[in-house]
Amino acid sequence: MQRLQENIIRNALIPEKGIVDLFVQDGKIASFSNPGDRNDAVQTYDLNGWLLLPAMAEPHAHLDKALTADQVPNPSGELMGAIKAWIAAAEKGTFTHENTVQRASKAMELLLVHGVTAVRTHVNVTESIGVSSLKALAEAKERFKGLLEVQIVALMNSPLTGPGSEGNVQALESAIEFGVDFLGGCPHLEPYPNDMIQFMFAIAEDAGLGIDFHVDETLDAQTLTLKELAKQSLERGFPYSLSASHCVSLGMQTETVQIEISKLLREANISVFTLPQTNLFLQGREHVSAMPRGLTAIKTLQEQGVLLAAGADNVRDPFNTMGRSDPFETAALMVMAGHQTPEAAFDLVSVKAREAMGLEKAAVEIGDVADFVAVDAPTLGTAIADSPMSRRVFKNGNLVASSDQRTTIFRGL
Repeated sequence: MQRLQENIIRNALIPEKGIVDLFVQDGKIASFSNPGDRNDAVQTYDLNGWLLLPAMAEPHAHLDKALTADQVPNPSGELMGAIKAWIAAAEKGTFTHENTVQRASKAMELLLVHGVTAVRTHVNVTESIGVSSLKALAEAKERFKGLLEVQIVALMNSPLTGPGSEGNVQALESAIEFGVDFLGGCPHLEPYPNDMIQFMFAIAEDAGLGIDFHVDETLDAQTLTLKELAKQSLERGFPYSLSASHCVSLGMQTETVQIEISKLLREANISVFTLPQTNLFLQGREHVSAMPRGLTAIKTLQEQGVLLAAGADNVRDPFNTMGRSDPFETAALMVMAGHQTPEAAFDLVSVKAREAMGLEKAAVEIGDVADFVAVDAPTLGTAIADSPMSRRVFKNGNLVASSDQRTTIFRGL
């Protein structure tokens, strides 16, 4: 009989538990004990009192675009400016298979070393490039097998219905045949948003795939395809995972409208991903006064029981020229711009993010997947604020990434 994998994580500082040892069996947390009580594990890791937290997850990324800000400038800083800049660069042949694999791999490495053990990335699929970016991401994903769970969304170009849609629809069919985890697109950018939503529901049902749409990434309160998405999902009883990212215009509605739509989202079991980095960067540039933050209706969504998670979205590309691939940065912005407590903010980039991604629970509790990150910090608030780079990242109870921050001060010079 094959022996189960057994590891002990020693001297971990866990909020509300203090310093404890964790016993991991077959990739899951089996028990907690006082330090030094058990010595029967195959592998032992000593954290020396570092703070142990649930592993973080990135529910919304664009790894095919990552780390291209210097190659693809976006002088306007706006969403359409970024889209046009990316299309123009792609048409010039700026992005090869090799450099896309290299950049995506680097972005995955950055996520992993910061404490992320799962990521969902949207990957462009268009009539002109077909599944070429999907092939690059699949290759990068293979490099991190066993280290980082990677979900891939086919991000479709518009239009998907009506005149001029034939090439994109063919590319969509090719993406499904190639193999993706979710279908995506931008209903609010379509000439016929309602038709597109209906079409994508039918395609997804036939393929047995979930959907993760970019929805209403605009401050225009008149744009509200989110409501149509929820209504259509409820009417047809869509049976697969359904997520809506951004949902910026929901934050521009009255409280009454926010409550109405949030109730529909909860009933339709639609998860919402708020993406503070990119939307703070892109939105509101035309507002000289009373500049909005570009976030969704966070408070109302939470009060109405909608599953909400937070992600970083773009990292150093024309859609967001900044970003550290560190969910502590996202959590800090959710504290400052989203008015969350540090505990609630961290939950949005860890436990809630995994739940919205359909992954097994990893909340540092008995029976949970043993995915966690240890950080050299005394409290969660300090970890979020300081974002120290001294970290140990564990997947299924095994150490998969390590980094150390070294500081030296020279006095008397």
